[in-house]
Amino acid sequence: MLIFHTVLDIYFVAVLKMDVAGVALATVISNLISLILAGMFICGCDSKIPSPAPDNNQTENPKDDEKPQEPEKPTGPQLLKGTVIGTQYSVDYTTNAKSTTVNTKKNVFDGNHNTYFASYDRSQTWVGLDLGEKHVITKVGWAPRIDYQDRVQLALFEGANKPDFSDALPIYIVKDEGVNRTMAYGEVDCTRGFRYIRYVSPNDVRCNVAEIEFYGYPSEGDDSKLYQLTNLPTVIINTYNAKEITSKEVEIGSNVYIISNDGKDLLSGEETKVRGRGNASWDFPKKPYRLKFDKKQSPLGAPASAKKWTLLSNYGDKTLMRNILAFEVSRTVGQAYTPFCHPVDVIVNGEYRGCYQLCDQVEAASGRVEAKDGYLVEIDAYAYGEDVWFSSNWGTPVTIKHPDEDEITDEQKAFITDYFNKMEEAVFSADFTDPENGYRKYLDLDSFLRNFIIGEFCGNTDTFWSVYMYKDAADGVLYTGPAWDYDLAFENDYRTYPINNLGEYIYKSRGSAASEAVKQMVTRIIQEDPAAKARLIEIWEETLNNGLRDLTTVLDENAELLQESQQLNFKRWKILGQRVHMNCQALGSYDSEVKYVKNFITKRIETFDELVRK
Repeated sequence: MLIFHTVLDIYFVAVLKMDVAGVALATVISNLISLILAGMFICGCDSKIPSPAPDNNQTENPKDDEKPQEPEKPTGPQLLKGTVIGTQYSVDYTTNAKSTTVNTKKNVFDGNHNTYFASYDRSQTWVGLDLGEKHVITKVGWAPRIDYQDRVQLALFEGANKPDFSDALPIYIVKDEGVNRTMAYGEVDCTRGFRYIRYVSPNDVRCNVAEIEFYGYPSEGDDSKLYQLTNLPTVIINTYNAKEITSKEVEIGSNVYIISNDGKDLLSGEETKVRGRGNASWDFPKKPYRLKFDKKQSPLGAPASAKKWTLLSNYGDKTLMRNILAFEVSRTVGQAYTPFCHPVDVIVNGEYRGCYQLCDQVEAASGRVEAKDGYLVEIDAYAYGEDVWFSSNWGTPVTIKHPDEDEITDEQKAFITDYFNKMEEAVFSADFTDPENGYRKYLDLDSFLRNFIIGEFCGNTDTFWSVYMYKDAADGVLYTGPAWDYDLAFENDYRTYPINNLGEYIYKSRGSAASEAVKQMVTRIIQEDPAAKARLIEIWEETLNNGLRDLTTVLDENAELLQESQQLNFKRWKILGQRVHMNCQALGSYDSEVKYVKNFITKRIETFDELVRK
């Protein structure tokens, strides 16, 4: 319209001048006006130009245009609102007393960075929303309490469909510290729909979070993609009523979930019983656990299908892989059974606990120790605290692992006690080297030598402090194995450091944890039986030819696999610069710890070869 009026004004000026040039210009403009009017008619640009007559065949209701149009419903992820839920009591820092009016959980949704939620309890506290219906969460946001930026690191966001969060799964972990008065955001890669969503405080920080936001859209969702904390599988333990696991004897009912294969696979173990495990390791701040599913499972492709599984904490092993390496040596040396082991990240009741290893439970069962119809025992310095054990005639403490304590009969206990005593007596007899009447009548030599190589090569101070042995049938001999408990191996024990400078086998050294009776038994077989010594050299050479020199490659591969998980682990457990448990040193970084083990392995191949052939 503006162009039209401008052209019209020029036209009237041209007409008023009425000279030759003006007439020519008026003619041109007159033609231009005609074209503009025609274009406006075609396009319907001017409301004054009549519209084409309506089609009588149309069925539109002429009153529809008069109805007010409803606003379009929002599509895509939105900032979510709901009923605020969470830990009941906050703390009033002016009195250090419980409160329901000061520093409450509602503060995290008020849009004000100057307010915050601080729980009264220091750990296992949380805040979130009841959305009323399931939503797929696409993004989460958080901001720390001002000047407490570190309090959000390792906080965990979870979703659930039960109000007690017993079915909770992780949707995001905060890996870094926050920034004052600044919202940080994380994209959520989880397709399951949740009604209940929450932010779980890291350990010992009372939440101390200023703002939380959840984004998403209403949907039932599906399980096509679930969230893993790192590239490792994630193990989630939700105990009933969020009860803490504080005992090695009392089992706690739990729901256990294992997310793997980049979030595509989910193992659900409801009604799983969980308790603590271990000996010295149970006293560490990072606790090891034993899982007992309600039915047999084969998690993460494990060979065995079983109810019982272990989570090794590896607290004092700063490479997080010493057991993995020892089990690789066990396979290389040719032991009949090597426990399954896979590194995982562990969450307990919404709190990140660190990098663990999911392993077989050492037991007599199919796919594990093949002695279901026989016996499984352990030369065990802790036997005195076990329910079923005996002390041999030579003073060796032995725990009976199978048959189980609630199944073994007096006759069975007497039988295996007598058999072990006969084996020891044969070792210390005058004709102990006799193939038919000596110790080989009771003890399988090859498995004993293979177990010896694993322990001594890996540098395990505890090799003969804890020794598993099994008898597969009433008329069979005792086999030695499997290898187990190698967190002190590969130069991780000040009692035998430096191993490669000892000039003798570890079991004979001053720092060895083995009893005198066991040391003497090993010496009789390894150094005083010519046939055993010759066979030891043969098995060692077979092991070298079977790929033992590639162990450093296995180490490099696992270091890469563990890289993301170890970073989280040592944010949770800040011990890289500390000596813990039996550490002989603290190198300050994960890469330095890995490099040290790598150098040890390279040197140990040389020094152990010299010992075997001496």
